[in-house]
Amino acid sequence: MQSNILLVFLQPMISFERFVLSNGLKVLVHEDNTTPMAVVDVIYDVGARDEDPNHTGFAHLFEHLMFGGSVNIPIYDEPLQRAGGENNAFTTNDLTNYYCQLPVENIETAFWLESDRMISLAFNAKSLEVQRKVVCEEFKEHYINKPYGDVWHKLRTMAYKHHPYRWMTIGDKLEHIEKATLEEVKSFFQRYYHPANAVLVVAGNITVPRVRELAEKWFGEIKPGTPTAHNYEQEPEQTEARQMTVEASVPFDALYKCWHICSRTDAKYYGTDLLTDILGGGSSSRLYQALVKEQHLFSSISCYHLGASDAGLLTIEGKLIKGVDIKKAELALNEQLQRFKQKGVTNEELEKVKNKTESAMAFEDISLMNRASSLAMYEIIGDANMMNTDLAKYREVTTQEILELSNEIFREKNSNTLYYLAKNKVKE
Repeated sequence: MQSNILLVFLQPMISFERFVLSNGLKVLVHEDNTTPMAVVDVIYDVGARDEDPNHTGFAHLFEHLMFGGSVNIPIYDEPLQRAGGENNAFTTNDLTNYYCQLPVENIETAFWLESDRMISLAFNAKSLEVQRKVVCEEFKEHYINKPYGDVWHKLRTMAYKHHPYRWMTIGDKLEHIEKATLEEVKSFFQRYYHPANAVLVVAGNITVPRVRELAEKWFGEIKPGTPTAHNYEQEPEQTEARQMTVEASVPFDALYKCWHICSRTDAKYYGTDLLTDILGGGSSSRLYQALVKEQHLFSSISCYHLGASDAGLLTIEGKLIKGVDIKKAELALNEQLQRFKQKGVTNEELEKVKNKTESAMAFEDISLMNRASSLAMYEIIGDANMMNTDLAKYREVTTQEILELSNEIFREKNSNTLYYLAKNKVKE
């Protein structure tokens, strides 16, 4: 006799303490005495949305420049590697994050390195030229020469007409980086890379007093600067459906549809996140079962969202089976969405994705690096303690909320559709 067992993953509270230096640097400390390691994470409140529309790609360029050395340290990686550490970074439309992990006894090396490049990053024509070439090659390799590489350039410019989310972190145009001057780069750095625009998270086998001592020693004397104001136009409500057709040298036709959704800090975010998982979160999802396994229209299909600081996008994308007409595939997708809007979801479906989300959050928090990075990102968007309250908000989502959200989001006037067709197959 079989029995159904409901697995409940209890997400532990992530404890931390917060203090602020006189120059505005926010410092968060997460103590974990079960590890010999420490993580030092510095996140800056600057992303692609803060760029000049005529000078895009600068935040991502700095992701590379910040590893090019400072006035006092020619090569960032060398001292960190000698201390047994490793590092990385990433840039989004909302923020830029730099993080490293090393044995806790060598943690001061990380403080030295991060503070040094905050105050005295090396600027010269040679380093700019080196990193500019790296970024330009990345742009060409991943967004110009790669099949479907320009999809999100096109989707963003179609969906956003006013907000700076209309360009990607790599930049809107290659020439913006190719023509970037040393003076422009210096100005960008001075405006955004300073204590008042940053959050420092330290996690590991270390105490709050020790972190405070190191933070004051290495960051306390740096001039504060002015926090990012994010003064740009918000995207107005979309009032008509938009559509674009592209013909390119790709192996299969592809369909992309996206709709405007709420911001990451909106109460509706949690239901929206669960909704995307129900529709297209893996092989057991509704769209995969109906359109891939049963109707054999798509070879793959997924639904996901961009949980951005400002209002983001929910996207459905799918690669078509060879020979399937894209209009037929879109009609079948629309029928599934219409059914979803009319009938909603069952309690079982919703419970399943809640459990999936809960387990993913629990497993993610096992990593010290993930905990530090999450604390930093939550603090930038509003409050690090959201890391401890999110799970309860997911649990509170009801089937009625999912139904209401589906009708709010999947409106024709809110839609943006891209037909990405294999060359010589443009449909009349």
